Amino acid sequence: MSWLLNLYETYQANTDHVGEIKKRKNGQEYTLLPISHTTQNAHIEVTITEDGEFHSAEVVEKNNASTLIPCTDDSASRAGSKIAPYPLHDKLSYVAGDFVAYGGKIKKEEPFTFYIAQLKEWANSMYANNKVKAIYQYLGEGKLIQDLVREKVLYLDKNDQLINKWDKKYEELHGEKPKIFTVIAGDQESAFVRFNIHSPNQILTKVWEDKEMFDSFVRFYQEMLGEEDLCFVTGESQPSTERHANKIRNAADKAKLISANDMSGFTFRGRFNKGNEAASISYEVSQKAHNALKWLINKQGKMVDQRVFLVWGNDASLVPDLTTDSFSIHPNIQRTKKESDTLEEYANEIAKAIDGYKNDLKQLSKVNILVLDSATTGRMAVLYYRNIDKELYLDRLKEWHSTCTWLHRYRKNDQNEFVQFCGAPATKDIAFAAYGPRGNDKVIKGLMERMLPCIVDGQKVPKDIIRSAYQRASNPISMENWEWEKTLSIACALINKSLIEKKEGYPMALDIENEDRDYLFGRLLAIADVLERNALDSSDKRATNARRYMNSFSQHPERTWKTIQTALQPYQARLGERVWFYNKLIDQVGAKIKMEDFNNRPLSGKYLLGFYSQREALYQKRGTATEEVKNGEEN
Repeated sequence: MSWLLNLYETYQANTDHVGEIKKRKNGQEYTLLPISHTTQNAHIEVTITEDGEFHSAEVVEKNNASTLIPCTDDSASRAGSKIAPYPLHDKLSYVAGDFVAYGGKIKKEEPFTFYIAQLKEWANSMYANNKVKAIYQYLGEGKLIQDLVREKVLYLDKNDQLINKWDKKYEELHGEKPKIFTVIAGDQESAFVRFNIHSPNQILTKVWEDKEMFDSFVRFYQEMLGEEDLCFVTGESQPSTERHANKIRNAADKAKLISANDMSGFTFRGRFNKGNEAASISYEVSQKAHNALKWLINKQGKMVDQRVFLVWGNDASLVPDLTTDSFSIHPNIQRTKKESDTLEEYANEIAKAIDGYKNDLKQLSKVNILVLDSATTGRMAVLYYRNIDKELYLDRLKEWHSTCTWLHRYRKNDQNEFVQFCGAPATKDIAFAAYGPRGNDKVIKGLMERMLPCIVDGQKVPKDIIRSAYQRASNPISMENWEWEKTLSIACALINKSLIEKKEGYPMALDIENEDRDYLFGRLLAIADVLERNALDSSDKRATNARRYMNSFSQHPERTWKTIQTALQPYQARLGERVWFYNKLIDQVGAKIKMEDFNNRPLSGKYLLGFYSQREALYQKRGTATEEVKNGEEN
């Protein structure tokens, strides 16, 4: 229950944001819902005067369809033929008193009867305001469809019945396809209607964004709740509920985190007679916790194949996301130096950035890490949950970004320009390196989940992930250049992280004193790669022999090096006097390899570190690093 309690406390700490409409980067709106409210996509907006008279109506654009509506326990979980009206905004079959008169189909009882009776209770209660009363007065007249047809929002056939689906035969009556048929997926009968109030003396206030309306229904509905019971979350005696929210990840999400509506089969395994005997949760806690969860997912959650990765702080202070990379935490960590770079310098920079989050630490400040997913359309599970001290969380995050680090060139800044940054890759980018950009979503989200204990608990990165990234980085001809460059730098970060865990970490800058066999072989391969690339015309984008034989080189270095050296001869001749620099460097590095080590024993990941550092040093010396970055861009 701790995750529910922390979500509840998060809601309590952010009540000033209730009903506040925000937009995501993709333009989608979201808000922290008031209790007893949910969201629906509306198709028709009907505006009513303060005197309860029809004013106007229009079809709602899809990008403006999201509507915050009051709901009851019954309406929040209605399905199939069950009649359970929403208190105010609802489908045409509920809100139109003349629905049947215009050909609307009902199964047993008329939904409008239940809708208008429920609305009457609210309108006549001590909590009602003039807006609710005006809407009730108008709808009580039972002529909504008549007015919508007159306004050319809804359309009838020759028999004055609602048209089901649009057909070309109706063009004789109405001309081109009306707008209503472009915004609804089914029949006109399924159109969702929202209401608004027109005030000639005031600025128009949307009813579904009016906090006065929120408070009016919340106070009214509080008196209709059931008996009190012990809440297992707060330990207080409050009105309880067995119906809990869905639409957690998006408006179409039917999966629930808490459910006990199946009274047959083996639901309770013979242990309990009723669901509330297993766990009783109050209505208020359920509503606030679920609404906080929806808000946080929209605000800062990451989603991969419907699996949610969420990090948040109870005190609502900013918390860096553990699934992101160092550049997202500290965008100013872009690499500008060209000489004497060390991982320690960048580690200190990222450490300062993370320490900045400690400035607003409050007493008992906590960080929550939650992973959610659903195996079926109706049930969702908590796959991973941690609640840890915020200072400890930031220390673990600082350690991760200071140790799993390397130089990367695949990120873009706000100007959409590629930048170099030194730091740890995001968990999704680690999945990219291990499985490629076309990797199965289920595998990728599984890897991201496996990486969480490595960051939060300081566990070792799984060997199979490092091995997969190493193998892909050793096979550049199987992918485009930009993809390989990204895979290579991430693989180096993972390999160096594993070495640091063994107290054998390598610097990012070239270590000319390092006499490790694998590191030296990697340096040889990098020299051959740069030599051939410099001999080629700048417009020639073909892979060098060093890259073509890289996979074979990693398995049989001594034998493959002979092949690469032979293939280098025409390029050495083409370079002229410049070749002496590379030849001398090859001799110097080769001389460091001991005679007994110059064999075909497979290379470890250290050779990738030697390859990357040597190549980087040569590009800095020749001033061609910028050009290489451009060659690595994704088209």
